[in-house]
Amino acid sequence: MRVVIQRVRYARLSVDGVLVSQIGHGLMVLVGISEQDAQPEIDYLCRKITALRIFDDADGVMNRSVMDIDGDVMAVSQFTLMASTKKGNRPSYICAARPEISAPLYQGFCMTLERCLGKPIAQGVFGADMQIEMLNDGPVTITIDTEIDKK
Repeated sequence: MRVVIQRVRYARLSVDGVLVSQIGHGLMVLVGISEQDAQPEIDYLCRKITALRIFDDADGVMNRSVMDIDGDVMAVSQFTLMASTKKGNRPSYICAARPEISAPLYQGFCMTLERCLGKPIAQGVFGADMQIEMLNDGPVTITIDTEIDKK
């Protein structure tokens, strides 16, 4: 499982011009799911995401988590995070889980993230063509790949 975590001032997600979800100050989390992913990867990532100290404290040092600031979180499934660009110029998505596997894992990820955060999160629409408007704060962008972290 791969995630891209962005500290944002706000984020808005639309489908077909209709606003579906939005957040204020917090984290935008893009989620890529592979065929090998399961609940252990979800649990690890959700604990890590909610505890990451990437928000400024009173001294301007990144020392606070999204939980510490009572921030918002939006999670969006993004199969293109699993792209392989090793051969040629056209990305291969062979490592991305098929929808029948990734859809329930994405929902499980969102439920686990809500449980870890202690409040509801905003979500994307699985499989939809989404437009996301956000203001990256910092910018601060963190990537976590559970395959790399296992080593």
